[in-house]
Amino acid sequence: MSHDLALLLAKSFGLFYLIVFSVLIVLHTYRPSRKAQLDQAARAILNAEDRPCP
Repeated sequence: MSHDLALLLAKSFGLFYLIVFSVLIVLHTYRPSRKAQLDQAARAILNAEDRPCP
């Protein structure tokens, strides 16, 4: 295997890997079964606390 072929394969498969990985992360984040967890996380920073965190 020549260096140019190895470089081409690494760049191509690396690109496809990152695209697939990004799509999987987006699908995992926005699936409907996670709505309750995401809503709770969105409200968590808005909770009124009367003292600083320990």
